Amino acid sequence: MASGCGTFFELPTTRINLQSSSPSSSLSSRHTIVRSPWLGAHNFSLHSSTLSARLPKPQFVAATISSSLPTAKPDVVSTTQKVPKWSRKAIKSFAMGELEARKLKYPTTGTEAILMGILVEGTNLASKFLRVNGVTLLKVREETLKLLGKADIYFFSPEHPPLTEEAQRALDWAVDKAIKSGSGVEISTTDLLHGVWSEVNSPGHKILAALGFNDEKAKELESLSSKPGFVDD
Repeated sequence: MASGCGTFFELPTTRINLQSSSPSSSLSSRHTIVRSPWLGAHNFSLHSSTLSARLPKPQFVAATISSSLPTAKPDVVSTTQKVPKWSRKAIKSFAMGELEARKLKYPTTGTEAILMGILVEGTNLASKFLRVNGVTLLKVREETLKLLGKADIYFFSPEHPPLTEEAQRALDWAVDKAIKSGSGVEISTTDLLHGVWSEVNSPGHKILAALGFNDEKAKELESLSSKPGFVDD
């Protein structure tokens, strides 16, 4: 019966598997020869080594974290007998702040981003104190969008968004505090938060104030961080 369907013929083949008798032989020694009367006397050899999966070589990335953050007053810091260093948690908070700025597609890292970074780090004294007093990461993000608005969806932030002038002054405030104390202790996330609070016209200060943070709470946090044996780590 004629139809639009074609007729298929099975191609007769003879497969001869050659494999080294040695159990320790590699995959490259295994191959298959396909012979067919339909193809004449031609032999086709398929080497399994060409079919083996090639896994990418592991790559190791080394990361180094500096013990200092950007300061607009390098001369002041360099003239001290002992250069103040930032605590590990303060450095991580700053890095998380840069990431938050990038998530929001902002071109710069402002005081609001530093505030979010402190909360993202989560284990430092400042973040714990803020959460107890009702200042959470979600609320700060919401207030940030209310205050600064949403960025252009097609804009891509740089890998390290530059600091705004207020954010730079907040970092410098923390450095100056450590220099004046003369105790040689590390600059903590508490100092970083107080630096943000010191910039009264900055978005970070306005957001903190909108969420109930005030001078009294700032003094309470300062007293907690001033207790003997306090280490921000």
